[in-house]
Amino acid sequence: MESDQDVVHEGLSGRRVLVTGGSRGLGAAIVRRFAAAGATVLASARTPPEPGELPATFFAADLATADGAADLARRVLDTAGGVDVLVDNAGSASPPADTLVRSDESWESDLALNLLGAVRLDRHLVPGMVERGRGVVVHVSSIASRLPQPGQVAYAAAKAALNTYSRALAAELGPSGVRVVNVLPGFIPTPGAIAHHRKIAESRGVSLEQAQRDLATSLNVPMARPGSPEDAAELVVFLASDRARWLTGAQYRVDGGILPVV
Repeated sequence: MESDQDVVHEGLSGRRVLVTGGSRGLGAAIVRRFAAAGATVLASARTPPEPGELPATFFAADLATADGAADLARRVLDTAGGVDVLVDNAGSASPPADTLVRSDESWESDLALNLLGAVRLDRHLVPGMVERGRGVVVHVSSIASRLPQPGQVAYAAAKAALNTYSRALAAELGPSGVRVVNVLPGFIPTPGAIAHHRKIAESRGVSLEQAQRDLATSLNVPMARPGSPEDAAELVVFLASDRARWLTGAQYRVDGGILPVV
């Protein structure tokens, strides 16, 4: 539970925050954590949460299209007048496929949401930050961008492109006082993944927790367990806060040590 002193220290009280992909999983955890820090939170996703489930003003939006990004930006500007923090979290992967037989449609689908969704929304909302001389953009990528999994090359490539875009944008916007940071979550099960893990657990006659620990072991996760959405949300909110005011243009992994880098 956040104390009043903690909220003031984070410097997020009253800040206008938009979280895309914010109706469940990691996005919902980010929404809740910003709200706990005193921010005014707006959220978007294709599927709305249950009424009253999240402490945010919600907008249904499909960021896989240019019109969807423009429409969301227009509604956010009409409602809040702009944002101080933009968390580009919306993303998904097309069904697994071997690289050489993957269709153009699946490549385009992964690029449209995981890369262009952020590019287009930034284009609409970040100029307001530049005019005000401050703001933070958080691009939620994935460790898949550096450790592609079999059958998911289009998703991994789109996230790798997002990483490069983030670095370039940070260099361009730094002189204006706007920071751009990049978060790479690791093995953090989504609601869909958890349902799949339950089926694995039932088939093996073990608990969900044991099935997930076994999967973490097979993935060589040093922490030997999956992370939680709250683990990643904590990093996102820290990077958006005044405590991280000297951080921009870099990637921050929250993966339990899975990437073998020094």
